[in-house]
Amino acid sequence: MAPITVVEGRRLALSNLEKVLYPATGFTKGEVLHYYATVAGVLLPHLRDRAVSFLRYPDGPDGQVFFTKNVPPGTPEWVTTAEVPRVEGPSRMVLVQDLPSLMWSANLVAEFHTHQWRVDTPDEADRIVFDLDPGAPASIVQCCEVALWLRERLAADGIETYAKTSGSKGLHLLAPVRGASSERVSEYAKALAVEAEKAMPRLALHRMTRSLRPGKVFVDWSQNAARKTTATPYTLRARPEPTVSAPVTWEEVEECRAPGRLDFHAVDIAPRVQDYGDLLAPLLDAEAAGTLP
Repeated sequence: MAPITVVEGRRLALSNLEKVLYPATGFTKGEVLHYYATVAGVLLPHLRDRAVSFLRYPDGPDGQVFFTKNVPPGTPEWVTTAEVPRVEGPSRMVLVQDLPSLMWSANLVAEFHTHQWRVDTPDEADRIVFDLDPGAPASIVQCCEVALWLRERLAADGIETYAKTSGSKGLHLLAPVRGASSERVSEYAKALAVEAEKAMPRLALHRMTRSLRPGKVFVDWSQNAARKTTATPYTLRARPEPTVSAPVTWEEVEECRAPGRLDFHAVDIAPRVQDYGDLLAPLLDAEAAGTLP
């Protein structure tokens, strides 16, 4: 029988704590739960009031990996849910609003993915995102070059940009915005991706065409569509090792000369938070949001 843990007055059955989820390092489910409890202070603000899609990997990244968008069966009645618009009709999804909900969600063994809008304002995007995805032999080093160009280009429009690793091969750029629909943000993001390709034709690519991608960085602007979700800051990823989608400083981006320089695991994050705080905290500040030209 799974042990019962009380988290802020909520009773949780946390199961299979000794199960190894990341065989390459021996990282267990108990360590996954401990990680989320440790980073809850910086992770929860990025989840709050956003419908969550779970990319589940209950048997580790080598097992079955699948998305759960609707409220999972057995969800405790105290977990907040909300009806959200979707192309196929309204759907009820989970909101991770507090520590008990976070720990219950983490027990499902899942990556956290969220939209670029809040459930109370689904018609307005509050951030713009670029997913920089390298095609081998390009790596995150080339992603950083493209990121620096995009940072300057967005700054020219009065939009301050922040960076995090994808937790996989690439880099994510995010910026707080206001007053625009997801459709409008997508149009703007695509225009900048096209500009990036014209400015750096040997490095950047705005099209997903596989045959064009070797050695280049795909500037994925499509993640701004209202239906799309992106890995939440601080989420663990379903990769061979317990890598994290970790916020990084622009100095780290500028100085990146080897892929391993921006490779962060669960054990790295608490010390980074202690040193830097939440590098993505400005995303949560409505006063810091820019407006699209």
